[in-house]
Amino acid sequence: MKTSKIYDTPAKLEAIHRDIKRLMERSNQEYLDLMMANLRKDFIDSLTVYMSDDIGMGLERGMVDPCPMRDTCKSIFTDFLEDNSKNIREGKVSEEEIAEKKGELGQIRKQVSFDNCDICFSEVNSLFEKQLNLIDSLQIYNSNDEKKTEISAINEEKIVKNALEPLSNKQRLQILKSMVSETRTFSALSELTGLRGGNLLFHIQKLLKSELILQRHERGDYMITKKGFNLMLLLVNFQKCLED
Repeated sequence: MKTSKIYDTPAKLEAIHRDIKRLMERSNQEYLDLMMANLRKDFIDSLTVYMSDDIGMGLERGMVDPCPMRDTCKSIFTDFLEDNSKNIREGKVSEEEIAEKKGELGQIRKQVSFDNCDICFSEVNSLFEKQLNLIDSLQIYNSNDEKKTEISAINEEKIVKNALEPLSNKQRLQILKSMVSETRTFSALSELTGLRGGNLLFHIQKLLKSELILQRHERGDYMITKKGFNLMLLLVNFQKCLED
């Protein structure tokens, strides 16, 4: 019994050590989460103050003057933009709410018909779009929650091995692009990329190993796989995002 107790002690100490470590990690994470939440709140508060000042200066500078409806319209526009600013301060704005605000601005536009109204509404729309861009940058659309969950589930090793690393080379991307519409021979790929012999074979092997292309038979043409084609479609969409 004495021997058993002696041998149990290190195990119990190790268990206690693990419990303390988990507690410290959880406490540190909770502190970090709290700190980040406070920083986010301070940032959003500062941002909304800036936006409020921007609304006042923008409307004062951009609205037609003189105009008999200037003060009335300025009050309406200020209320509209400030209301949207409050939504940002609360931290979450749904796409439905954004669509509703756009419709509200459209209804306001229909109620006035002075000759210079387009100038004022252009300024309001510009300020409104700036707010939307800030919302988008802060990623506070409710619909992003599911996307964030999907992003957190990304398998880094798998993505790097099967997508990022194979396409991290210009010539490999050229090879894959060229096969979207037709199969390619080794000589055709050599002419396309300017690579010869073993250098070209090295890059082809990378794509074959990642199952982005396949060879129809020994010494036959190379062709893109479904996996490779879907990856190219993702790159097309990504390029559109860069151009927006």
